[in-house]
Amino acid sequence: MAGEKLIVLGIDPGSQTTGYGVVERKRQGITYISHGEIKANKKEPFSTSLKNIYNNLNEIINKFSPDAIALEDIFYGKNIKSLIKLGHVRGVAILAASQSDIPIFEYTPLEVKKAVVGYGRAEKSQVQKMVKAILKLNELPPADASDALAVAICHINFLKVFPV
Repeated sequence: MAGEKLIVLGIDPGSQTTGYGVVERKRQGITYISHGEIKANKKEPFSTSLKNIYNNLNEIINKFSPDAIALEDIFYGKNIKSLIKLGHVRGVAILAASQSDIPIFEYTPLEVKKAVVGYGRAEKSQVQKMVKAILKLNELPPADASDALAVAICHINFLKVFPV
């Protein structure tokens, strides 16, 4: 696989904001392609937000044709209701990817931070700064998009062999 071109879509699932980031691995290193955030409308039912996330992810997948999708795994949480909602969002992301026959890889927040910053307990701002530096961006990406880019970078650095 060394030397081959590889496009990775990173996803940071969230019930309020789902971040996405697209990067490409080439011989010269990692190249930035795109990033963004899919925001929930708090006035709409949660089911409508899930449909919106699903539709947006399908558009992103169709636009960039990634070779792999890297998804941030749930680490832990104290609020059960929030974890359940996050599980629903992750399910929608996994469904969108699997319907496109794209392999899905999961990484814990600890793995992502270690791959990008070199320290598993790094702060969110440190991850943003390293993503900006690695991808040679002119400005810091928004937090959730930065996390998604970090997940994509993590996949390129780790290149797990077996999809979820």
